Amino acid sequence: MKSIEDRIAAITPGVGEPPWPGYEYVRGWGVFGLPFDSGHVLALRVFPQNSFGPYVTVWHRDPSGSWTIFVDNPHVEAACPRYYGQACDRVEEADIALKWHEGSLTVASSAAQLNWTVTPHATTFLRAMNAVAPRMPLWTWRTKSLRRARELVAKRLGMGELEMAGVMPSGHYGILMPERMYLIDESSATLEGVDLGQPTKAAQNPMIGDVALPARGIMAMGQAAWEIRDQAEFDALRATALT
Repeated sequence: MKSIEDRIAAITPGVGEPPWPGYEYVRGWGVFGLPFDSGHVLALRVFPQNSFGPYVTVWHRDPSGSWTIFVDNPHVEAACPRYYGQACDRVEEADIALKWHEGSLTVASSAAQLNWTVTPHATTFLRAMNAVAPRMPLWTWRTKSLRRARELVAKRLGMGELEMAGVMPSGHYGILMPERMYLIDESSATLEGVDLGQPTKAAQNPMIGDVALPARGIMAMGQAAWEIRDQAEFDALRATALT
């Protein structure tokens, strides 16, 4: 059986084609969201393949609700802040290093003063779901009733009220398409000298703008796509990011 590390290593880095015409996209993996009992929330996005070139980001929400996105890519405007930056108080460039060891992932950044370890795992139910989900046709993600069925499965897994499609803080309409998911019950993190505490299941979903993140720790592999709002703007940004 392939490990998570083996599966993510198989994703070919670079610029590829979106799932549908008229969309920009990302393919990769990350921590969809992880609430801590201190009120802090962390998330990780690792997208080796997308419309603008590979990047890594770490998202942080402090207990007051203030969001920061740290971006390991010189083209910050072509990474996660493109869609979520309008809901953030800070967006910063930072080095982000990833290291797997014996099934655990360490995320470290000297610029962000971050040291974060997560240990994902799959239940029997998730292993069965992860075997089926990647085989589902892409068109099923564009059908509201079929997306809702997936959202109800996510709720059953303790993720709370999630929507797999909707409008981002930037105004882009997007669809999130996780193919494999893993639970995170074991994690530790310090950020800017602060111990973030223990993973928890939040009473309410953490929100970034009007977009909900999971109420419990989840690692996911898959892709996401957003409708291109302005073709000329998209083409210009892509040309800049690829130089």
